[in-house]
Amino acid sequence: MQPRTAVVVDDDGIMGSAITHVLERAHFKVHLVHSGLEALELVRTVKPDLVTLDLTLPDVDGIELCRRVRKLTDCYVIVLTGRDDELDRLLSLEVGADDFMAKPFSLRELQARVAAMFRRPRSAARIAAAAATSAGGPRIPGPRSSGEIDGGSGLLIDRHARVVTIDGRAVSLTRTEFDLLLHLATRDGIVLPREDLMRDVWDTDHVPGDTHLVDVHVANLRRKLRAHAATQWIHTVRGVGFRFDRATDLRDRATA
Repeated sequence: MQPRTAVVVDDDGIMGSAITHVLERAHFKVHLVHSGLEALELVRTVKPDLVTLDLTLPDVDGIELCRRVRKLTDCYVIVLTGRDDELDRLLSLEVGADDFMAKPFSLRELQARVAAMFRRPRSAARIAAAAATSAGGPRIPGPRSSGEIDGGSGLLIDRHARVVTIDGRAVSLTRTEFDLLLHLATRDGIVLPREDLMRDVWDTDHVPGDTHLVDVHVANLRRKLRAHAATQWIHTVRGVGFRFDRATDLRDRATA
């Protein structure tokens, strides 16, 4: 079995070495770099399964780097940084990070979060194909899969191929966004508390103490779905969490 590959981006040599050690113990082949431009080149070359990145780098701001990395790959991205204000956390998740940990953090917790990420099933080739398809791009052909969930109003979620389409056009989602959508859609009509989503979707007890991780990913997911249709599938239940409702008619579910 080929080892997974990770790119660690940190301008602090001691911290970078510590993260590298943790990932090597988890059987990753690790490439450690200290600048954003080096990281982008490596991501293009080695096509990693995981990227960890600091927000404070000598040449590229970490938020912008995360945005560029996400355009190149659908690998897991964890932001590890000393910049711990709420805006940095929200921006990191909005541009495509799967998780955010503030320094100083527990290396054991980092290892647990990484392990939880890679327990999620996925089909990388099909995800990449979906990500490459723009909103106006070609339709995905083929018969209905036995693993497809019909969300109504043209939304189809193929749990086996891990592809989401609306009216036959692929919706580009990160792995975490797909996992969240699938979890909600398979519990149609049920209100899921934020804490339950954090436990069930992120698959670990080592999660942030607040619920911003869930809220931002839901917001990103809604935005991407709305880019393809005016339908609202995911509803907020104030003070509790979120509920997926199968849309029966586009006009009935249109947002204001």
